Amino acid sequence: MIERIDVGQAISLTELFTIGIGPSSSHTVGPMRAARDFAERALAGGEVERVRCDLYGSLALTGHGHATDLAVLLGLAGEAPETVDPDGISDAIAAIRADKSLAFGGRLAIPFDEATDLLFHKGRFLDGHANAVRFTARYVDGQETEAVYFSIGGGAILREGEPPLRVNFTLAHPFSSGEELLRIGDKTGLTIGQIVDANELSWRPAAETDAFLDAVRGAMVDCIDRGLRGEGMLPGGLNVRRRARDLHGRLLARGPRSDPSAVFEWVSLWALAVNEENAAGGRVVTAPTNGAAGVLPAVLKYYEVFTAAPTRAGSRLLLTTAAAIGFLYKKRASISAAEMGCQGEVGVACSMAAAGLAAALGATNAQIENAAEIGMEHNLGLTCDPIGGLVQIPCIERNTMGAIKAINAAYLALHGDGRHIVSLDAVIETMRQTGEDMRSQYKETSLGGLAVNVVEC
Repeated sequence: MIERIDVGQAISLTELFTIGIGPSSSHTVGPMRAARDFAERALAGGEVERVRCDLYGSLALTGHGHATDLAVLLGLAGEAPETVDPDGISDAIAAIRADKSLAFGGRLAIPFDEATDLLFHKGRFLDGHANAVRFTARYVDGQETEAVYFSIGGGAILREGEPPLRVNFTLAHPFSSGEELLRIGDKTGLTIGQIVDANELSWRPAAETDAFLDAVRGAMVDCIDRGLRGEGMLPGGLNVRRRARDLHGRLLARGPRSDPSAVFEWVSLWALAVNEENAAGGRVVTAPTNGAAGVLPAVLKYYEVFTAAPTRAGSRLLLTTAAAIGFLYKKRASISAAEMGCQGEVGVACSMAAAGLAAALGATNAQIENAAEIGMEHNLGLTCDPIGGLVQIPCIERNTMGAIKAINAAYLALHGDGRHIVSLDAVIETMRQTGEDMRSQYKETSLGGLAVNVVEC
């Protein structure tokens, strides 16, 4: 297994919230980054004449459904998930396949035949992580260079043999547990969001952090809007029809209503829109992953539309507080479904969103910690068993459930005084233990659960 992030390691907002393309942060974004990184390094060593990619573990088992093959091709051709044009992907892939060649690193034309150069080793796992990929490049002089990368969740990658990057400065308020967060808040009088803001000053001025948060919010809202316009069938062969556009029309046709169900229908719609867009390969924000990308935007939209006095500062506070909770899961457990099951994706997103909403609504730090704990406690044991290896069933609807649970958790915490039996640290550790005990077929392999008990259409 990959070593857990050093609890003393600093993580920035820009590492947790990244903008990429669907359908999966670990199976699409991570492999694209790994392929691009390998191409750049290989080209620095000489003239490459051939390259080969071998996929292992979950990347091999569900890679076709998660578009890992497309991501690798794009990454080897020099594309990055942050900047690739989603609308141009189909044509780019078609050209590579038709010509059986690609522009390695974006500049050197080399032969590339998927039948021999992109291999899925289903059932084989490498030591280190369930998401593994090996690249091999051959130079014109016959020499070879090889590297193994692990996609460790949320689009983050780790090259075998290289330790994770460590920052060389001390944060204003370093923390590695919920208990430490609460203690810092008690000592300084800062909210959890303010603690994150103070730490981010080690990376950049406050105005730049605000601009980043506004960009993240904008990308989330844009993704909702695109999802509401999308129509037709999602790719992959399951014949899953996009529903957000029709549902949006029906909700608009109702007009103003006092029916309480309208609130959770709108929240579900927003989460649905994001994850349909993700499944279609559109641009989303990892929050903390692509498979769980709809939870936080839906809860953020709920705050901005349905609460009494939303502000831009409140939206930023929601995001920074959510990030603080995400940091804890990354440090103390994992946000990779291949390690933790879906409790590590939708469960973590629910926990983050619950804490963020509670903060934006004026919760104390103890209430925020309680909200985060509730959000995860009722997602413990959630498996990842996507039908056909596609991030569609049950992934899309699961985000709607996560968003509703997060709102419920926030209000449950707000109605309390912050005192509760199970701590956030205890629930994170329980998630970690549960994930390690969970059989591998329930961790993003499509070898168990719904993936084998539902006949594909």
